[in-house]
Formats: sequence, C-alpha cells, structure tokens
Amino acid sequence: MMFRIGIISDTHGLLRPEAERALTGVEHIIHAGDIGRPEIIDALSRIAPVTAIRGNVDNGEWAREYPDTNLVRLAGKSIYVLHDLKTLQGDPGAGIDVIVSGHSHVPKIDTVGGVLYLNPGSAGLRRFKLPITLATLEVTPEGMRPEIHDLGGD
Repeated sequence: MMFRIGIISDTHGLLRPEAERALTGVEHIIHAGDIGRPEIIDALSRIAPVTAIRGNVDNGEWAREYPDTNLVRLAGKSIYVLHDLKTLQGDPGAGIDVIVSGHSHVPKIDTVGGVLYLNPGSAGLRRFKLPITLATLEVTPEGMRPEIHDLGGD
C-alpha cells in the first residue's frame, strides 16, 4: 500500500502544465507558499486535496485564509509545512516525520536527526539559473521515498 503526496512551492501565480502532469495521480498536494494567486489552489484541488500555506509574496484578502505554517498528518506521517526554513524556531515538536519548506527555490532532500527535510524547489517562473522542480513523497510500509522532479521549461 502506497500513499503518494505531491509537494510544490513558489508557483508565484504560474501553474505549468508540466507541474499538473507530474502531480496527476497523487493522493494529496502540499503547497509550501508563494502561491501567487488563488486560482493556483483551485487548479491543484482538481487534481487532489490540497494543504497550502502562505508565503512572503502571498498578500491580499485571498491569502488570509492560508496559515503561515501547518501541521498535517498524511498516511500516518506528521508533516510540518512552513515557507522559509530559516524561520523554523527550535524543534517543531516530537513526532514530526517531515519538514516541508520552499522559499529558496533550491530543491533539497536531507535527513537530520531522523527528520526528512524536503524543499521541492520552485515550480513557477525561473529565477537565476535554478531548475523548475516539484517533489513527490511516497509513503509505504517500508518507509518514505522522496523524489525531486525536474519539469524543464523556461
């Protein structure tokens, strides 16, 4: 039995067709902030249920419904979502399995002290020479398999 989570961040108002294709078939989507406009979440929720947080570019009336951080439990795993990992203060709490962040636009998978740190990178407009990416996290009885997906694009 496998539960597949799509993780996306820093869309900045652009949901690429490549991102929608890469997320097809996931059971849940996490958006780690800098959504850009509410239509992004509408489009993602046509693929799967969405947990989203607000990033530093998300302001205006529509963005108020999104929290700065969120703790979600999916497939038996506790996933703490925040936009900028540098704002993480201390230990997010015992029992956290995954910390998802965005903001840097740099995709990264790391494990520290038994906690998986996952930044899907940016799926929006290209910044600098960074890749256009998102991530998936497969949760199975054997463990978690995170993967970064390069979407190509300009």
